[in-house]
Amino acid sequence: MEQHDSMPFAVITGASSGIGYELAAQFARHGFDILVVAEDGRLEEARKELSAQGANVESLRVDLARFEGVETLNRQIQASGHPVDALAINAGVGVSGEFWKTPLDAQLNLVNLNVTSAVHLTHRVLPAMVMRNEGRILFTSSIAATTPGPFMSSYNASKAFLKSFAEGIRNELKDTGVTVTTLMPGATETDFFRRAGAEDTKLGASEKDDAAEVAREGFDALMAGKDHVIAGSFKNKVQATMAHVLPDPMTADMHRKQSEPGSAHR
Repeated sequence: MEQHDSMPFAVITGASSGIGYELAAQFARHGFDILVVAEDGRLEEARKELSAQGANVESLRVDLARFEGVETLNRQIQASGHPVDALAINAGVGVSGEFWKTPLDAQLNLVNLNVTSAVHLTHRVLPAMVMRNEGRILFTSSIAATTPGPFMSSYNASKAFLKSFAEGIRNELKDTGVTVTTLMPGATETDFFRRAGAEDTKLGASEKDDAAEVAREGFDALMAGKDHVIAGSFKNKVQATMAHVLPDPMTADMHRKQSEPGSAHR
């Protein structure tokens, strides 16, 4: 990967569409050379679109739910010869439905991608940032992290893990020049609900936030060194605040009304 010595370098996962693509676009517009990573076929099209904005863009199509996928990405980062100035860990997937009825491999794939790969990649990239006393990491969590999630139980739990993990390592790094930021959007206009099989839920059918605006808020928070940002509509902030006040059984029941399969038609 040819790098422009004067340009900072960012790595963005889950960057072929949705929030990940829009995060990559933010980095491109702000003078970063970028490496975009995803496992689907739209990645090359995304790379071309981002390159048209004047950035030096490379892509890597790889499945980060696999251990070797993360190792392949790390090898490409090392081969670039360029320090990672910003890492946006955005790749993730959802699974909708009653936990015990959904395929076990789908649930384990969710955990591997949303949780394990995030820990794995962070552990590979972070030491060099600490050695340089410089770097930024952004985790895409969700307001789903603030409440139990009936019919999306593993997804909400995975986002809660990311939020806690990010806050924990942020505190560990407080005496370094490395910052960690958590992006917490609500329902956003992406392909997420279709891929999760949740289009027939009230949440899936609801009005959603614009992915470009969510990404802008996340990028701004990252560059400002904030610990987190609840992005999107005001109702997301209200929901997150309520989740801190109300008991978990109550918020779980509230979530159930939005996430139960078929609820979009009730």
